[in-house]
Amino acid sequence: MTDHVEIEQKFDVDEDFERPDFGALPGVTAAAPVVHRLTATYFDTDGMRLAANKITLRRRTGGSDEGWHLKLPAADSNRQELHEPLSDSADEVPERLASRVAEVTGGRPLAPIAQLDTERTVVTLTRDDGRAAAEVADDMVTAQRLNSASEDNSASGGPGAGAGQPLRWREVEVEVPEPEPELQQAAADLLRAAGARPSGEASKLGRLLSS
Repeated sequence: MTDHVEIEQKFDVDEDFERPDFGALPGVTAAAPVVHRLTATYFDTDGMRLAANKITLRRRTGGSDEGWHLKLPAADSNRQELHEPLSDSADEVPERLASRVAEVTGGRPLAPIAQLDTERTVVTLTRDDGRAAAEVADDMVTAQRLNSASEDNSASGGPGAGAGQPLRWREVEVEVPEPEPELQQAAADLLRAAGARPSGEASKLGRLLSS
């Protein structure tokens, strides 16, 4: 599957947030919203070695990019995203992805640590010639740690001690296929004017684990 550098801006919004009209942005047309229901299972080692190195590994079903996703830190606060297709096994990490993080895991097994269920409303922004300019994802997220993560954190007394209760929030992401500072700034200004706030978390998993 195609690998790419993820260029996105993330915003926190209230659950009753009214999404602005992105068709008002200069030079783009906003398609009708499309709703996807996504389920993602996140994997890590005992001791959360991937999370400690700002790496996320997940298996996602639903939506247009279902599959295995490995996200690695990249330049300018972006992330490199590697994809592999779904296989018959829901628990066996694809070899290509496991090998990319082998130095970080140190041979420790990767196991499910969290599940996130997301109702995603996608608005695609296109140029006059039909090229995709940006994708806006409005996410209502329900997240829960799984037993392995709860036990690890409880034993260490770290974040998530006594975990098990679902966490729910809403966020908006604006992702562009290549840097477009003017469009990115205009989209950020439009969202802020509607009441959105720049997110304090780099990822959904990070928000869950820090709660």
